[in-house]
Amino acid sequence: MYDVTVVGGGPIGSYTARKLAEKGHSVLVAEKKARAREAVCCTGIVGTECVDAFNIEDRLILRKVNGARLFPPSGRPLFIQREEPQACVLDRAAFDINMAERAMAAGAEYSFNSRVTDISITGEGVTASVARKGNYTEVKSKVVVIASGFAPSLLQRLGLGTYGDFTVGAQVEVETSGIEDVEVYFGEMAPGFFAWIVPTTPPLARIGLLMRRMPGMYLRRWLQKLESEGRIPASTAEPDYGAIPLRPPPRTYGERLIVVGDAAGQVKPTSGGGIYFGLLSAEIAAATLHEALEDEDLSARRLARYERGWKKKLGRELTVGYWARRIFERLGEKQIDRIFEIVKSGNIDETMLKAKDLSFDWHSKTIMRLLRYQIIARTMRILRMPFRSSSVDV
Repeated sequence: MYDVTVVGGGPIGSYTARKLAEKGHSVLVAEKKARAREAVCCTGIVGTECVDAFNIEDRLILRKVNGARLFPPSGRPLFIQREEPQACVLDRAAFDINMAERAMAAGAEYSFNSRVTDISITGEGVTASVARKGNYTEVKSKVVVIASGFAPSLLQRLGLGTYGDFTVGAQVEVETSGIEDVEVYFGEMAPGFFAWIVPTTPPLARIGLLMRRMPGMYLRRWLQKLESEGRIPASTAEPDYGAIPLRPPPRTYGERLIVVGDAAGQVKPTSGGGIYFGLLSAEIAAATLHEALEDEDLSARRLARYERGWKKKLGRELTVGYWARRIFERLGEKQIDRIFEIVKSGNIDETMLKAKDLSFDWHSKTIMRLLRYQIIARTMRILRMPFRSSSVDV
């Protein structure tokens, strides 16, 4: 019997496995793909704070980013830039493999091509049913960590409920011409959400968008537009698709059970980015599980410390970010254009760029500071918010 079974060999699962293995626990990672998996629809952008906090090596970074060009529906861009890098574009395949290799070096065992089909939890332990190359086996452990990404059916079967909201991303990697900066588009390309162009290794770029419905259709339209403008050649590449939770499930723990990363909805609702928040939560998950294993207490009551811990760290960010996301979805194109005009004409962009406490990774302060500009708040026609601006330390 293993101490821990981790379902999912992405960076969050691998980091959890590594931290537990370093503490001397026996860990098995069950990954359904043939190797450590690269997440679909992920731009691979993480803030420099994440790079520093988790010692991401330079060789895994394709490009450092100082800023971005933001395009409102009118098409007149707003260029946001600082002198020092704010974020890095990762080589996602190399990053995922590196995280798995570091976990294996610490003593974690990996089983690739292994799809977990069912999980049974009793007072005696956890049994995971695993399909591997047409054969079915049972893996027994003291506790299980779900780090498999978006998994509504599995969470429901485990009695944790399901996500309060989610969206779908579509992304393709293509050759580009003359694109040097990260570009973000609002308006008809992705109504209610946004689209992006993220240059990686020249001449390649990741082009994608988030949508609640028909992301593939919107992506095809946008690619055709970029092709007609001569910015990309004709592309026959098939997009990657992925569901992204915008709100966590009701619970992220149970008896002998913890859920972490995208599976737990630990994702920025504003951008859909989940690497940094997932890693921060994995740190809390591993610490909670280590103490619980040492004390031989894997009850739901004991593991609830994990949820209290990650919500203390991320709860305000997720709440503010989600309601900002919902408000943005209700804006019309004229309102979005008006907000851009106000930000530019009032030098709000320059003022906020000079504020050193505003971060690429932590969006609540930026959101609440913007809302303190009454003209922006009126333009957005905010009628109800689940929090007051004074309730967030800005």
